[in-house]
Amino acid sequence: MQKIMIVGAGKGGIAILDIFKQTASIAAVIDINPNAPGILAAQEAGIPTGVDWQAYLSAELDIIIEVTGDEKVFQELRDARSKSTVLIPGSVAFLLATLLQEKEELIKTLRKITYEHDLIFNSSGDGMVVINTEGIITLFNKSAEKIIGNKRERAEGRHVLEIIPTSKLPRVLLTRKIESNQELLLSNGSKIITTRIPIIDENDQLIGAFSVFKDITEVVNLAEEITNLKEIQTMLQAIIHSSDEAISVVDEDGRGIMINPAYTRITGLKEEEVIGQPATADISEGESMHMKVLQTRRPVRGAAMRVGPKKKEVVVNVAPIIVDGKLKGSVGVIHDMSEIQSLNRELHRARQIIRTLEAKYSFEDIIGQSEEMTIPIEQAKLGAKTPATVLLRGESGTGKELFAHAIHNASDRKFNKFIRVNCAALSESLLESELFGYEEGAFSGAKRGGKRGFFEEANSGSIFLDEIGDLPANTQAKLLRVLQEREIVRVGGTKPVPINVRIIAATNVNLEKAIANGSFREDLYYRLNRMPIHIPPLKRRKDDIPLLCERLIQKINQDYGRNVEGVSNRALKKLMAYDWPGNVRELENVLGRAIIFLHYSETIIQEEHLPELQKGEEKKRESGETDPIRSETLATQLEIYEESVIKSTLHSMKGNKTAAAKVLGISVRNLYYKLEKYGIETNGMQ
Repeated sequence: MQKIMIVGAGKGGIAILDIFKQTASIAAVIDINPNAPGILAAQEAGIPTGVDWQAYLSAELDIIIEVTGDEKVFQELRDARSKSTVLIPGSVAFLLATLLQEKEELIKTLRKITYEHDLIFNSSGDGMVVINTEGIITLFNKSAEKIIGNKRERAEGRHVLEIIPTSKLPRVLLTRKIESNQELLLSNGSKIITTRIPIIDENDQLIGAFSVFKDITEVVNLAEEITNLKEIQTMLQAIIHSSDEAISVVDEDGRGIMINPAYTRITGLKEEEVIGQPATADISEGESMHMKVLQTRRPVRGAAMRVGPKKKEVVVNVAPIIVDGKLKGSVGVIHDMSEIQSLNRELHRARQIIRTLEAKYSFEDIIGQSEEMTIPIEQAKLGAKTPATVLLRGESGTGKELFAHAIHNASDRKFNKFIRVNCAALSESLLESELFGYEEGAFSGAKRGGKRGFFEEANSGSIFLDEIGDLPANTQAKLLRVLQEREIVRVGGTKPVPINVRIIAATNVNLEKAIANGSFREDLYYRLNRMPIHIPPLKRRKDDIPLLCERLIQKINQDYGRNVEGVSNRALKKLMAYDWPGNVRELENVLGRAIIFLHYSETIIQEEHLPELQKGEEKKRESGETDPIRSETLATQLEIYEESVIKSTLHSMKGNKTAAAKVLGISVRNLYYKLEKYGIETNGMQ
């Protein structure tokens, strides 16, 4: 998600804030007036605010929107921003955001209409089959499955004659003529009445054919056995009355002759209000489809209207009744739209929840075939099958969140919620209420009725606590209670709330050092460290760089609309020679930058497309100094030195871990942790 800073919080700024806060991550809202309406609105939404934009300016910002209208401010922002940060005037941002909102609304409307059409198509009691100009089945509804005896998955995509050998739909493609109420014997012995219609677009081009049919096997068998017209009429009435679908029948003059109880239930009209009355008697809004069918002798499908005194919204299918070529009336089937709309709303809400709570990645998305990466992947797969707390450790950018997603998706909780919390991104005062929730009146500004916290939201699912090493002491104590007692107490409350949550924690902080300096609780460490998984930095698994490049280029191609095929051998050697202090995140940044500057005709990233990458100790200062230019961070250099000291001490102690720990002044447990972290083998040191 794009990180945006808004400079200017007047009317224009608050308008921009309202538009972007749903589609982007607002890093800060700035205005020299601390009581500006945009500042107050941002504070209510939990967005950082300030009076000086320079305090919030960083390379992580993707977009700065200047809404002050002050040319001097715009010039200062343009000079101070990072090269990767885009500066946009407020008017332009407002226009773009409005267009994006309109696009999202159109997409939602299209999805809703498509879903409603599919629902109506499959809710019909009539079998329906659609083919294209090649005779290939493109639509096959549930009623067709029952009548034909073939599943939709098997039928769609195959030629109609493979599924229905006696079908005459290919003939309609040739004649372009409607064939109404044709009897057809299926290969399974069933008899159907079918209407075949060519599908012609507005340019008079044939694009396929459509067939709607009913199984009349039972009706025909009854007609052959029963010759008494009264008995046939009685049986047909019983069939219609037993149907859960609302049915109405009119004669050739358009007067009602039959309705069933389902019709009365939906419309609210009784028999005396319909029988013998014109076909328009039940219509509140819309045109009578019975009269239209009687005039045209053609069926009508999916017509929307309102019926009865309560103006019930319905969709109707009406077909003519033709006996020996003579029109005898029409029959209509009414579908209540309120239930369909309710289901559609529920589905829409469910999809919105899923988009915010689902874990997006699986173990297939984790790239790595090196031994250093295979070990943590296998450990994570084992951890996913247990309810134990998992602690993911590794440098920033190594993929800890990717592992958390994969562990949740491989566990038996994958169908429940996955909540992500960045402990370092929330202030100490806000973090506790967000994690554990609060009761009504717990503090000023608390919502009426209180609020559920992240732990309650994640009940029966998983919660991912990123940057766990940055938790304040008070919150650490509460988290320890959650791990020990499996219950939480809301802020301002006294009643414990039982929860069933799987905790996945992650940190790039050395927790052992944090325990030593008193910033992290040792008892919480033991609870979290039940199943530690160390994710190696990229410099320790350079063999994975070719695979990572391939996957990252695919992702960047999709994001940027490019068609880059790969990296040249020389460029790959240059990437392999670098130590990557920023890990996979830095590799993605370098590849993305190279692709941006590639010409559209170029499909391979060459060495000259890559930025200058220092090789650590191999790079000398141009001034002639002998001290190497180190590309690693201070933490990385300390770890490298720590590893060499541990190896040297173990060697001098001939592999005796207890003696080595005593010389190093650390516990044996801590030594074992460091041996596992650095992959130090002690075999052969005796």
